[in-house]
Amino acid sequence: MSLDKGSVGKTNFIEEHGLWSQDMKRLSLEIIEQVKKDNLQTIRIAWGDQHGIVRGKNVMAKDFIQSLDNGIDFQTATLFFDTTNNMFAPMFEPDAGIGMPELSGGPDAILVPDPTSFRILPWAHKTGWILSDMHFQSGKPCPFDTRNILKRILKELKTKQWTYVVGIEIEFYITKLIDKMLQPEQSGWPPEPPKVNMIAHGFQYLTEDRQDEIAPILDILQQNIEELGLPLRTIEDEWGPGQCEFTFDPRDGLQAADNLLLFRTAVKQICRRNELHASFMTRPGLPNFFSSGWHLHQSIFDESRKNNLFVNYSKSKAPLSDIGMNFMGGILEHTSAATAFSTPTINGYKRYAPNSFAPNYINWASEHRGALIRVLGGPNDPGTHIENRAGEPCANPYLYMASQLAAGLDGIKNETNPGKPDSKPYQSENTLLPRNLNESLEALERNELFKQKFTKQFINYFIQLKSSEIQRFESYVTDWEHREYFEVF
Repeated sequence: MSLDKGSVGKTNFIEEHGLWSQDMKRLSLEIIEQVKKDNLQTIRIAWGDQHGIVRGKNVMAKDFIQSLDNGIDFQTATLFFDTTNNMFAPMFEPDAGIGMPELSGGPDAILVPDPTSFRILPWAHKTGWILSDMHFQSGKPCPFDTRNILKRILKELKTKQWTYVVGIEIEFYITKLIDKMLQPEQSGWPPEPPKVNMIAHGFQYLTEDRQDEIAPILDILQQNIEELGLPLRTIEDEWGPGQCEFTFDPRDGLQAADNLLLFRTAVKQICRRNELHASFMTRPGLPNFFSSGWHLHQSIFDESRKNNLFVNYSKSKAPLSDIGMNFMGGILEHTSAATAFSTPTINGYKRYAPNSFAPNYINWASEHRGALIRVLGGPNDPGTHIENRAGEPCANPYLYMASQLAAGLDGIKNETNPGKPDSKPYQSENTLLPRNLNESLEALERNELFKQKFTKQFINYFIQLKSSEIQRFESYVTDWEHREYFEVF
């Protein structure tokens, strides 16, 4: 132990277990120089938890530098938290309530920073930010690290010398904080939500005046997002009051997921510093607020990233190549189960409705925003790709993307036919999307592909986690029930 250099993690943990490539080692040296040159004082070592919520530790610069050799310890109890920080399983039992004795009692594990993800946060004073991967003290990866699940499936793709390319459209709300609800009696699990007002009336989709009305905060967000180096493409005023859509240029799968995780936490922090509240909740319980979505644009390129394997260069009239059609077929085949990852909250299912710009059935169509899978482009068009319109903005990006990639690759392997395009997506004869989270979890429990690719251990963990959320919801007496029955009966 050195008082000058700090003391974190386990000595030489990263080297001992061979956790970094040569490129990552080189990048770590560059990061150390940048920390010193910019006189950074604090680095947030962050990770995306099982919900896709960013958690992290604020580490002093000298200790962060040592974490690039040793990693840094973290409390595994966070793996047992639902969205309110309640424990969904009895962690103190011998098997921790999830069949994992290694996690009984919430022992420390090790976060290993990923040098490819390092950023300087422009809104925070002399502060850096870096993502990390979870490892047990034995060096073994934590099976509930969702980032590692995506990395594992991407490795499978790499054996084919292919690259998963993802573009993102994500919608969310910005509201003005009126009352942060910070009285002691307003705390709890969960606390009272903040009281807010609109920042604009909405209901004028893509009008320049509405966008200019909310430009003061959009300009601040744009400046910070661009300084982070995220590939921002467009900013659009959406339908609801203060509802926005940010779109991003395509990036490789892991980078796109990392970027989305950072983007959401950046937006929330920047807005809060400006007395605003940003929410990626799908359907806020506020009058005249519409649902928000997350549309995932995806394609497969060769390793050079020059050749789009979804483009149909044959004489057939199919909108996609055979690889693209089969990839889409795999996604459609596994959609009912994958919806647990694209739409992991109870609230998210309120978005699926006819004539709503959100899907209602498991189907596909070319250039149709009512279908689940929208095909963009066509024969000989190098920009051809597919868009999954099922996702909700608060989905865990690693699980959402991993589910798409695993299903798509299964479709390619089995040459799955996606069927005919649906010319009337809202009057379809195809299967309905799951109507609620419970239906999607039931489909996930039956799905052998995800048990194989995500591991059966993780699927059981995820179902137990989300089932606990459903049980809490079902035990709650809603305002609707009270109004409906209290007087009349």
